[in-house]
Amino acid sequence: MDITFYKYQGAGNDFIVIDDRKSSFDRSNTSLVKHLCNRKFGIGADGLMLLRSSPEYDFEMVYYNADGFEGSMCGNGGRCIVAFAVDQEIIGKECCFIAVDGAHTASVLEHDQRQWISLKMIDVDHIQELGEASFCDTGSPHYVQEVSDLGNFQVIENGRRVRNSPRFKKEGTNVNYIQMWNDHAFSIRTYERGVEDETLACGTGVTAAAISIHARGLSDEKEFDVQALGGKLKVSFEVKGTQYSNVYLQGPAELVFKGVIDVKI
Repeated sequence: MDITFYKYQGAGNDFIVIDDRKSSFDRSNTSLVKHLCNRKFGIGADGLMLLRSSPEYDFEMVYYNADGFEGSMCGNGGRCIVAFAVDQEIIGKECCFIAVDGAHTASVLEHDQRQWISLKMIDVDHIQELGEASFCDTGSPHYVQEVSDLGNFQVIENGRRVRNSPRFKKEGTNVNYIQMWNDHAFSIRTYERGVEDETLACGTGVTAAAISIHARGLSDEKEFDVQALGGKLKVSFEVKGTQYSNVYLQGPAELVFKGVIDVKI
């Protein structure tokens, strides 16, 4: 079985994208998705996305984690599938698509002579304090903790422990560690569930971190520059009481390569 695919990356978060507007891809085939995402025996990616037709929106985004199972919203994946839709001339410079957590609008921007994608995320109205950390859902669940030496912090060991703790073991959570630079900038490293490893970036994690910083009173800013391991991102939002709305995630989303894989499983 030959499958035509496109490989995209957004700040180092990499994805396989498949044009499935004819609905020919078997959505229930978790072993196939896991194989394609495998970095040793498949194409290799943090996740896989299907772009499907939608009667009410420009397209539907179906997202799979690298473990082969359909996942919750992926912010960098959302930006990458928009870039793919632009490259394939499925959309123009703006669009509205449907994902597992609802409708999202997006637009193409230019930043430092590179194409950036601005993606509107869901509203967030509940941030839970967990001692020195916070927890919120930005389309995916995220635990956020500030640390003092992010570069030397054991993200995989500590992130895996939080993800498998009694509080989160059943549903799982993504785990983010941040270090503030100043009132409007921070660095972040993320352990992602589904991948079960540290990734170079996580869009919903970056969004959760920015909102958590504001909610915990670490900064009064409503726009943040973010340095992930794989590159720079930007998050902005509006606040009214405990409601965070007009939340936008911005960053690069670029084609890495296109290929055809002959799958024999």
